[in-house]
Amino acid sequence: MSFYADKQTLEDLNILGKYKPGSIFSLFNKVQTMGAGNMLSSMFQHPLTCPVAINERTAIFQYFGEQSLSLPFDQQLLSIMEGYLHNKNKGNLLLSGFAVARKYVLSESVRDEAYPDLLSGIKATQSVIESCMVLITRMTRPVAGDAYSEEFHRVENLLKDLSAAGLNTRNTRRLSLFRAIRLDYLLRHQLHASLSTLLQLIYHLDVCIAVSAVARSRGLCYPRALTKEKNFMRASQLKHLQVEHAIGNPVSFYSGNNVMFLTGANMAGKSTLMKAFGTSVYLAHMGFPIDAEEMVFSVKDGIYSSINVPDSLSQGLSHFYAEVLRVKTVAQGVSSGKDLYVIFDELFKGTNVKDAYDATLQVTEAFANYQNCFFIISTHIIEVGEALKQCSGTTRFVFLPTKMVGTIPSYTYQLQEGITEDRQGMIIIENEGILNMLNNELKPINND
Repeated sequence: MSFYADKQTLEDLNILGKYKPGSIFSLFNKVQTMGAGNMLSSMFQHPLTCPVAINERTAIFQYFGEQSLSLPFDQQLLSIMEGYLHNKNKGNLLLSGFAVARKYVLSESVRDEAYPDLLSGIKATQSVIESCMVLITRMTRPVAGDAYSEEFHRVENLLKDLSAAGLNTRNTRRLSLFRAIRLDYLLRHQLHASLSTLLQLIYHLDVCIAVSAVARSRGLCYPRALTKEKNFMRASQLKHLQVEHAIGNPVSFYSGNNVMFLTGANMAGKSTLMKAFGTSVYLAHMGFPIDAEEMVFSVKDGIYSSINVPDSLSQGLSHFYAEVLRVKTVAQGVSSGKDLYVIFDELFKGTNVKDAYDATLQVTEAFANYQNCFFIISTHIIEVGEALKQCSGTTRFVFLPTKMVGTIPSYTYQLQEGITEDRQGMIIIENEGILNMLNNELKPINND
């Protein structure tokens, strides 16, 4: 089963999108081949929920991170090979030979390109095989049972089999017709399955090299996955991958402390912290590196966020009602017994303060009872936090402070224990001179 995140959550956290500015996918999309790009996309769309599988993938990335490797061929060469192998040769050697001979005659008589394309495919395939042999000799041989040992031996044995099949890459600049017929039948009939497997292994190599290179260049860490039953999550110096010079913060959850109640002024960094948490949890379930000093986590069934909930004019939904429906969706998932990570940024900001206070308090109290789920809930209504202190023993209260330098606010972006007392809204309004602008008396109009 795949770790679940719905469309709203993926949008909130900016996870997917090859060409989407600032997406997490674009950060890791440094692969060299189209097949690897498709494989990477599949990994992003299907995070894992098995801690063993997650830790195995993580260990493979770490294995590649300890080496400095690059693919010894480019996308164009692989594309030629892929196109050549796409149409499997289903006939026997005699029929295959007639087909190749016919292409040869047409190329000589009417300059048809089918035969030159066939030769390009043969040579590209041979070149890729030879380059793979060079790459495997550069790789550190993993000990049996270690990360990538199984895949390494698959690649190695496959290349040995291909080499033993007589794929001599020397003297192929001018292939004779007979040699072309023999090689074409060998590659697209007898060895077609092996070469298709080799392509998949190359794509996987490409992904591993690309992801590990990103982790190495940015100093990222690899999270360690635990079973659901542990019901635990701890990260130190957690940062958002796409924020330059980010400030790290500690985040932790367990059964007796499953709600983080977050307060702080606008621009203090609440949304960024929650997005850093959400993206890290998502990547951790993929076995990918994150921007933190350390992270240990229990796998869960999925993640929901409510950060940028849009209204819908087409459906006649107000912003508040859209928020209510979002909370209902999460409540259905939580009450059904699923183990979830949940992020709520400014619950019920689309209604009046009194209703927002009551709703935030009661909903937070109700969610806190589901100790198999972990919640981050932020609000500007700090009075809710004071009320929660009296009734919720599983809630941790933290805030992001604002420091005033004269009348100018500054932000540390570092979590502190407690509930904020910062109320700088009017100071910021006054700093912008809005009230003076509006209260300034109109000067008499000079009609002269």
